[in-house]
Amino acid sequence: MIEAFLIMGGLGVIIGTGLAVASKIFYVYVDPLVEKIDGLLPGANCGGCGYPGCAANAEAIVAGKSSPNSCVAGDDELAQAIAEVMGMKIEAKEPDIALPGCTYGVSKAALKFTYDGLSTCQAAAMMYGGMKECHIGCLGLGSCAAACPFGAITMGEDGLPVVDEEKCTGCGTCERVCPKHIITLSSVTRRILKEYTTEDCTTPCQRACPAGINISEYIRLIAEKKYHESVQVIKERNPFPTVIGRICPRPCETSCRRNLIDEPVAINFLKRFVADHEMEANSRVLPYKAPETDRRIAIVGGGIEGLSTAFFTARLGHSPTVFEATDQLGGLLRTAIAQYRLPPEILDWDIAGIVEMGVETQTGQALGRDFTVASLLAGDFESVFLAAGGWDSRTERLKTQAPEEAVPGTFLLIDLLKTGADNALQLKIGKNVVIAESGSLTADAVAACRALGAENISVVFKAGKESAGVNDAALKSMTSEHVTLLFDSVITGLAGKGNRLTEIQLDSGTAVPADTLILESGRLPELVFSLPKPETESEDDAERPKPPADQLEWVAAASYRNPENGLKNGLLTQEDVITDFSAAIRAIAGGRRGAATIHKILYDLDLELPENTLTRHTRVQDVNHLENVRPTPRQIMPVNDIKDIPENAREIEQGFTESMALTEAGRCLQCGLICYSDHSQKIQAKI
Repeated sequence: MIEAFLIMGGLGVIIGTGLAVASKIFYVYVDPLVEKIDGLLPGANCGGCGYPGCAANAEAIVAGKSSPNSCVAGDDELAQAIAEVMGMKIEAKEPDIALPGCTYGVSKAALKFTYDGLSTCQAAAMMYGGMKECHIGCLGLGSCAAACPFGAITMGEDGLPVVDEEKCTGCGTCERVCPKHIITLSSVTRRILKEYTTEDCTTPCQRACPAGINISEYIRLIAEKKYHESVQVIKERNPFPTVIGRICPRPCETSCRRNLIDEPVAINFLKRFVADHEMEANSRVLPYKAPETDRRIAIVGGGIEGLSTAFFTARLGHSPTVFEATDQLGGLLRTAIAQYRLPPEILDWDIAGIVEMGVETQTGQALGRDFTVASLLAGDFESVFLAAGGWDSRTERLKTQAPEEAVPGTFLLIDLLKTGADNALQLKIGKNVVIAESGSLTADAVAACRALGAENISVVFKAGKESAGVNDAALKSMTSEHVTLLFDSVITGLAGKGNRLTEIQLDSGTAVPADTLILESGRLPELVFSLPKPETESEDDAERPKPPADQLEWVAAASYRNPENGLKNGLLTQEDVITDFSAAIRAIAGGRRGAATIHKILYDLDLELPENTLTRHTRVQDVNHLENVRPTPRQIMPVNDIKDIPENAREIEQGFTESMALTEAGRCLQCGLICYSDHSQKIQAKI
């Protein structure tokens, strides 16, 4: 017995010694800060933060790779508690929610084959992309519902996922498991930043609309007499529904699928009907906003683009102020359109709605005359957006006056050629000049700059030498004058100090010294001015006072461009060389892109668009004929006799009655990508 005790005791000593040694060898240090934050996190391990579990997210928060409010399963109190532990301040976080994006489920859509394999969407997708004729449609097997860690998703009777908004935390698990990307996270910010891609279920009318309005949805709501909700959908992408309902060129109707059987749905007249209903009821519909960020943004230009930028910037949670040079907001909409088409009170109604979103306005304030970019940035504004309008706008406002130097050192080619050798417009042409290619007038621009004292001139061409649009004689002439020719280059940004331009940046990363920039375009490009990002940030940076305006350094980047003109960013695109946006609805789209650019620059987000972004050149599934759809007549807009219209008193078009609007809304086929509804409420899909 004694021997047994001795043996057991000896083993215990050996094991204890071994464990002590192992603890020294294999000791793992746990950061007390990580441990404390991990203890605060709920332990859901849902992955919604982007890390494999709460412990990994705690480590990322301490390392500065994840934010204190990154836990989607937690609330604002948790985020604040983590921020206090970290000694940080946080902005209110906008909630995400899963949003299904398919129009018709498997039970209603045409099938390529019957699928009897594994009951997962991933397995079905591997069989020729799935059994539906639609290449991107929901497969209806419920992988998203099975994967949701919070039980927030169920499959509806139509075979499409249904999201319980109260249970959904926006963790993104469903988005990650869906092989068709049909269910995605949605929020006000995500919707404003979004450009449609080939993975989205878009309709022909929606793709043709420059603003990308969800047309079939707002018409569906009109058909159900849900007028308030219909206006809400329109204002997701258009802050001027009452105006646009009167003056839009209606490219959506040209692309309407009903053209294959009779006449397009009166899409724009329906927009006018529901917007007029809002106005006549004097019950303003305000779209959703993200939480306030307390970031002040200056927007120069009170036309439709500037006001649209302000509207979307306010919806992103920021605090915009619009500076307008004239005494009234509205730009060319107020001066260039006959009042029998657009009465001023209609324009005023939509502008008032934008102001109600939290937009401040100041009229009679011109950039370059009453303030400068540097003075705004030296004050309370974190960013300045330029929406000064095109040549036609300047002609209307300035008449024969010299143009203000809105962008330091930057002038339009037309101003350079107009000022003449005696510099009648008093343009400040510096020693270092950069000319953005000006086609056949490039050599003339070089000569004009030389005459006004320029010493070092560089010309930037987007194209190569062979297709630059300048003849050999002109190229030889410029080369002999020691002009630097930069081919296959795009100007991507500007940099300056105070009221001086110092350099331009090219897409190659090259910085070219410049006192003066000459642009061929008929308008100054939409630029976002901000302070340079410090190479290394410290806690003292936020408290350090800004330098005075004349010493303040700034950078300017172009608002990302209309995808229709390509996905490559740069100061000038095909659209920039025209005098102005070809339609108000295009200017509204430019305003949304401007707001998105401001937001992305503020939060250092990527400005590049996905390669599968939809453009007019993108090939998508479509139909070339309709089946089981009987022709029905389009409602005709009632008009007043023009002889009976007192001047400035009434419009020619009367607008749809409710009965007419409901009848016309019933003509909508409620299309999906290739699906549509026939009059017997069946769904057909043909390639």
